[in-house]
Amino acid sequence: MGKGEQARELFLQGYNCTQSVAGAFAEETGLDFETAVKLASPFGGGMGRLREVCGAVSGMFLVAGALYGYSGPKDMKAKKELYERIQTLASRYKDETGSIVCRELLGLDGKDHSPTPSERTQEYYKKRPCSDMVALAADIMEAYIKEQTEQDGKEKEQ
Repeated sequence: MGKGEQARELFLQGYNCTQSVAGAFAEETGLDFETAVKLASPFGGGMGRLREVCGAVSGMFLVAGALYGYSGPKDMKAKKELYERIQTLASRYKDETGSIVCRELLGLDGKDHSPTPSERTQEYYKKRPCSDMVALAADIMEAYIKEQTEQDGKEKEQ
């Protein structure tokens, strides 16, 4: 099963968008599942239900940070490389969806900032594209990782 379907299944179990993507990649990032979903938990609903950056996109970014992030605060080369990766991932997602902003993807006016999460009913799942969004984000991340692995292999051969 691909990462997109794993992320979709997690979302349908009740995990938020970010948790669904990060959880699907827990093994690859070296995090146990519980740690991955805890770290991802504040980013659901477009960052704490603020409807800002889509949680699925935030999930990709968390995975990218775990796999390609830097730890040296003065390592400008590593920062630039990571930011390039993040912009590439965001661009790929936006090319498919038209936006990386939660409220835009959901067609919301942005006024609902209640911290109360929506009940996960059949109606909720019917009207929200989120299960498709997490699947898309995980598929993009999975393809990106494969590209990077292939590129690294080619560089080692040279």
